[in-house]
Amino acid sequence: MKQLILAEKPSVARDLSKVLNANQKHKNYFEGDKVIVTWALGHLLSLKMPEDLKPEWKTWQMDTLPMIPKYIGIKPLPKTRGQLKTIGQLAKRKDISEAVIATDAGREGELVARWILEYVKFDKPVKRLWISSQTNKAIKEGFSKLKPAKEYDNLYQSALARSKADWLVGLNVTRALTVKYEDNLSAGRVQTPTLALVRQQEKKIEKFRPQNYFVISLDVAGQTAKLNQKNPYGITEREDAEKLVKKMSQQKGQVTSITEKEKTEPAPLPYDLTEIQREANSRYQYSAKKTLSLVQSLYEVHKIVTYPRTDSKYLTQDMKATMKERLQAISDFSPEVKTYIKNGGKVIQNKVFQDSKVTDHHALIPTEQRPRYEKLSNDEQRIYTMIVERFLGLFAEAHKESQQKVTVAFGEETFTFRQNKVLVAGWKKSEADKPAISWQKDQRIQPNFTVEKALTSPPKPLSEGTLLANMEKHSLGTPATRAEIIEKLIKSELMERTNNGLQVSPKGKQLLELVNPALVTPELTEKWERQLEAIANGKFSSQSFIKEIEKDTASLVNEVKQSTKKYQDFSITTKKCPVCGSSLREKNTRDGKIYICTNPECDYRRRKDPKVSNHRCPQCHRKMEIIDGKNGAYFRCKYDGTTEKMLDKKARSKKMTKHEERRLLNKVNQEAEPQESALAQALKAAMEKD
Repeated sequence: MKQLILAEKPSVARDLSKVLNANQKHKNYFEGDKVIVTWALGHLLSLKMPEDLKPEWKTWQMDTLPMIPKYIGIKPLPKTRGQLKTIGQLAKRKDISEAVIATDAGREGELVARWILEYVKFDKPVKRLWISSQTNKAIKEGFSKLKPAKEYDNLYQSALARSKADWLVGLNVTRALTVKYEDNLSAGRVQTPTLALVRQQEKKIEKFRPQNYFVISLDVAGQTAKLNQKNPYGITEREDAEKLVKKMSQQKGQVTSITEKEKTEPAPLPYDLTEIQREANSRYQYSAKKTLSLVQSLYEVHKIVTYPRTDSKYLTQDMKATMKERLQAISDFSPEVKTYIKNGGKVIQNKVFQDSKVTDHHALIPTEQRPRYEKLSNDEQRIYTMIVERFLGLFAEAHKESQQKVTVAFGEETFTFRQNKVLVAGWKKSEADKPAISWQKDQRIQPNFTVEKALTSPPKPLSEGTLLANMEKHSLGTPATRAEIIEKLIKSELMERTNNGLQVSPKGKQLLELVNPALVTPELTEKWERQLEAIANGKFSSQSFIKEIEKDTASLVNEVKQSTKKYQDFSITTKKCPVCGSSLREKNTRDGKIYICTNPECDYRRRKDPKVSNHRCPQCHRKMEIIDGKNGAYFRCKYDGTTEKMLDKKARSKKMTKHEERRLLNKVNQEAEPQESALAQALKAAMEKD
């Protein structure tokens, strides 16, 4: 008898099959003597859509809202039906004794597998593989410790409840807003409060008014300190600053106090997903989605880091025994690693080992597999370096420094000088200490003041890093879904990426005015996320949660119905449709911006800006634009105005490729080589006879 093992991706299935000796390769699965390894492709199924449940829900109209079905059910995704069919056939094989869920060890991974097993009506025992790294060692250990899938029922119920809540709130509120205001307005229980966080920061920036102020500084032996004030922006006139300086300059200052303390700073704990996304955005301007993709590649493809979608910065006690082996895998990373190995891989920061603070997965750390740096891309190398440096901090001494604080008084006004001396560099890279001043109590100080004009700075727009921090603070989404939420807001044209940070679009600003106040603030969503977590921990009923969501959904839809607010579609331009005369709407697509007709019965559309082709200008050799003319499309160079006829598909396919062109030229050149003359041939023949 054989186990049917269900992985989440083909690449993971390939790794599992190698370890489990499933060497017979088929189109959609691997087979061995004891196992069959197959895969999902992410989700193969989704919740049914409204039109699948009731005919009257097919049409978007206010009368049918709210849509609250007694049972939603699942349906196959059209593009992956073939893989689902294969799993169904494998599940019915008589030599299959049990299934093993080997999808991602998290809430979404659980949902992926459970829906598939439910759909194919799998009625045999089911076990769960729960691993945090994809190394051969971790896979073997995981299969030796398989647990009954029932132990993860609460996690599945939490995932299912999350999915149903998004269906109920998202589809109902989106339909209500779209029908009422006659434009595609997307709302959701997580994406809307996330958008509101970005807008909240924008409002602070809009309210900001720059203000001039003056800074008074005292210079002593090359060190500078600013005047201590309750309000650092309090001096707004130069005259006032000069008066104060004049008053203080009439006397010498005096050192009134010298205090010293020793500060110990341990290294930061390893990363969780959200923190590495934030830091990669700050250092390298990577989007949250890009960072997740890079860490996922390090985990799945290179197998050199542990499971990325974690919300914990801690490790379990039983991992202490693996520390030395992990260090040996990165022994050539930096010189200090060999020292840590000699010390037996002893962790200095023992507070990292806390079982109670590890949820589904422990912190993001290197695996025991030696990295092959030549196979890493530059971006992967950067992320891997960040993960390893944080991990090495666990073995390093704490950073210690002596901090001296000196107060200098000129009458009632004081200045505070600070100077630090590194005692133990520890995990921080040692920096040269600045030249120190030897301060003495009651020391007299010469007045040496400067007055500088300054301007108050506005708050900065939220970057993806700071937005992720805010989402984490308000429990909006999970580490696994936050990147996806940001991308969804951008794709639905509610939010935009700019050089300065994230920005809410005019459409997004209006949505926040039109949507229910309860969805704008994070409190309601925060409450829902806490309840979902409680369901996963077996402390709250998923049925009670869904009943509450249904009640909230009805209330939210009712609010939209009764609203008297107005909506202006900023995407409608002043340009007119050449076919029916209606206004044209500007729309973002993968290919750039296009104009489409606002008349639902008219299908006119055109690009806003000409499409840039790979066809080169014969004059300047730059890429030419494709222009839609009255007699069809043609190429035009925007730099020198050169135009060229655009061949149809048949003619383009007949056009000679560069390879064919080169081969023909070689042939022509060979044929064009000068032939031997008749006299030369006769002489050659005569010489051969001799």
